[in-house]
Amino acid sequence: MATSLKGIPMQPAAEESARRTRILLWTLMLIYILNFLDRQIVNILAEPISRDLGLSDTQIGLMTGLAFAVFYTFLGIPIARYADHPRSNRVWLITGSLAVWSAMTAACGMAQNFTQMLLARIGVGVGEAGCAPASHSLISDSVDPSRRATAIAFFGLGIPIGGFLGNFLGGGISDAYGWRTAFMVAAVPGILLACIVPLLIRDPRTGLSAAMAAQHTQQGERLSFREAMGDVLGSRAFVLLLIAASLTAFLSYGKSVWLTILYIRSFGLSAGETGLWIGLITGSASLLGTWIGGWVADKFGAVNKRHILTAPAIGMLLAAPLLFLSYWSTDWKVAAAMLFLPTLLNYMYYGPCYSVAHSLVRPQARAVATSIMLFGQNLIGLGLGPLFFGLLSDWFKPMAGPDSVRWVLYGAAWLGLIPAFFYWRASLRLKDDLRAE
Repeated sequence: MATSLKGIPMQPAAEESARRTRILLWTLMLIYILNFLDRQIVNILAEPISRDLGLSDTQIGLMTGLAFAVFYTFLGIPIARYADHPRSNRVWLITGSLAVWSAMTAACGMAQNFTQMLLARIGVGVGEAGCAPASHSLISDSVDPSRRATAIAFFGLGIPIGGFLGNFLGGGISDAYGWRTAFMVAAVPGILLACIVPLLIRDPRTGLSAAMAAQHTQQGERLSFREAMGDVLGSRAFVLLLIAASLTAFLSYGKSVWLTILYIRSFGLSAGETGLWIGLITGSASLLGTWIGGWVADKFGAVNKRHILTAPAIGMLLAAPLLFLSYWSTDWKVAAAMLFLPTLLNYMYYGPCYSVAHSLVRPQARAVATSIMLFGQNLIGLGLGPLFFGLLSDWFKPMAGPDSVRWVLYGAAWLGLIPAFFYWRASLRLKDDLRAE
């Protein structure tokens, strides 16, 4: 018989529930890895695509960011409303989304011009809109609130792992076989996984157990859209957190695209070399930072709720000067090594951010809360970050030449102080705004 974390023997029902929860978390994390692999692979392929299709830096920004983000964000809210419906099946929603975005990733590899690439990236955004809100809702329904930040951080490990694989595999395959093949290879695992996801996990709403069914009944009837939005936007802490997370994403997505381009243009590395070294360093750092952020939030948040957001605030504050020094270096090996610590610090926000968002609203509004967070992070972050950085790079080119990207990154490093301030302000509101569970 298995034992709990405290050494107490677990009852068969509890053991079975724990096993199912582990399978759920691992499956959702694997799906999220593919989510970010297919989303981020375009970053490492941007320069080869640009050369092949004759794109400007502004078009690169549109292709890597805004084309994906607009449809992802605006579809996210109605899809989240469906996920919050007590009779919806979130597992099938996630499965369908996985199949769609994987197919559209393959379509990216067949694009012959900028318009076709833009449409394919829109398709990826449409597919991915159904993943995170439903996944977060499933996790919150399946995990005790005291471990929610850690569980969501575990799911969030898909971001750095997927980003690393996108850089590493995308760059390597591009060097060897071309960027079109890289897209095709990236699409295959998602299509295969979509065939077996319903066999691995089930939605608790489908009557997995009497206890879970009773829990969902106690949560009450479905909220109207107005009530759900009232829960979300009626909390001052949520609004402050939304601003902080959106600015974090704006900087993160913008830097991730143009950092790879910096190493190719200014340091002369190939896409494969850039994907290997930058992917390895930033991927391992963000992986560790995401996990530490969730663990710290659960550990110290149990003592004082405001400390759930302490790590993101301090992390963003300390990372700003360290990132500036990395971008300043003219030795690519030194610059790359210096990326590790600030990347770790910047990624401590994910688990705390979303666990707090879920705790600020009623259970029936959790997917909507996630979708609003993703709306801000992706429309402002992914949609405008790469595009804004690209516009600035084109504007700086007459003065800075090839170093225009470096100039943009200088400013991005210090802008990290702004979300640090908002995380701190949100933490001061948690004691008053958090709901009892």
